Amino acid sequence: MRSSVLEWVAKGDALLLPIFLMALWWVASTQGWLPQQILPSPAYVLDTGRDMMSTGELFYHAGVSLRRVVFGFAIGATLGMMVGVAMGLSNRVEDYVKPLFLAFAQIPTLGWIPLLMLLVGIEETLKIIIIAKGALVPVTLNTFSGIRNVPVKYLEVSRALRFSRWQTLRLVILPSAVPSIFTGVRYGLTHAWTSLVGVELLASSEGLGYLLVWGRQMFWLDTVIIAMIVIGVIGFGMDKGLNAAEVLIQRWKKKEEE
Repeated sequence: MRSSVLEWVAKGDALLLPIFLMALWWVASTQGWLPQQILPSPAYVLDTGRDMMSTGELFYHAGVSLRRVVFGFAIGATLGMMVGVAMGLSNRVEDYVKPLFLAFAQIPTLGWIPLLMLLVGIEETLKIIIIAKGALVPVTLNTFSGIRNVPVKYLEVSRALRFSRWQTLRLVILPSAVPSIFTGVRYGLTHAWTSLVGVELLASSEGLGYLLVWGRQMFWLDTVIIAMIVIGVIGFGMDKGLNAAEVLIQRWKKKEEE
């Protein structure tokens, strides 16, 4: 009971800053501290959001962005796990691949856009590649770290039980590396989502990033704010969903060990 009360209080504290910012926004708009064209009122933004939902415009652009991030993230995360596992299991692969990979990782994701535009154009392929690159780096590095940090005693037990290499990987190494891999997946999804918005800002005619650019060009600040809110809500929801999945897997793992 006491812990529940403390959690409720902690959640209440977390809401103080958003509530304060909303109140400040409302006061600034009603008092006319800034022109309506620069800072539309919360009520006006809410009406715009309702209109965009009723026409389906907001759902359409959000759906386009989500479809892109799902495909790009799936490709980047899959490749990242494969490369991370390969480097983690083989010193030779690490020696050959890791230096080049770290150099590749140092180049910002959006820094690849000019080159890729020349190679693949500005259509969907460009967006998928940029999103995949955003997910690839954190997933690879965290998968590699998780495999290399498997406790030595676990490996000694597997040798004592005469596990094959495949059994050791499946029953010992990968389960032990799950927390680190999930951390990489969460970071990878965050990077993929921000990379998506970035590439849509530069080269897209649909999607939430496009809404930001279109609203800025037309000086529709209400549209810009709506797009920002939706981007933040979707990103927050995806991160919380992965966090819940990680908690469930850890509980299942603990029960299995017991």
